[in-house]
Amino acid sequence: QVQLVESGGGLVQAGGSLRLSCAASGRTFNNIVMGWFRQAPGKEREFVAAITWNGHSITYLDSLKGRFTISRDNNENTVYLQMNSLKPEDTAVYYCAGRSGSTGPFEYWGQGTQVTVSS
Repeated sequence: QVQLVESGGGLVQAGGSLRLSCAASGRTFNNIVMGWFRQAPGKEREFVAAITWNGHSITYLDSLKGRFTISRDNNENTVYLQMNSLKPEDTAVYYCAGRSGSTGPFEYWGQGTQVTVSS
């Protein structure tokens, strides 16, 4: 089992930046593919970004490329999501997730952190 705890959410003005963190515990973090998802009010949860255990493969929701950056520190068992040039439509609950396989569904989920972008 992997336990995930997000932090770093909050209220920010449009054009601002936030960095989300996700601390993992419970088993070997190094072998876990980590990702970020978000869910806006009234909408389905959507994929934001994912990173393999060694950081060599990174994927993003196409519309977020260039503004969001995912990274990880395996020594600190932490994954990050740097969000720049934030827009009101980025307002959502952001979830950290992990999976043990290279493909397939994400098995482990955090409780989520709220990001609110004001116009």
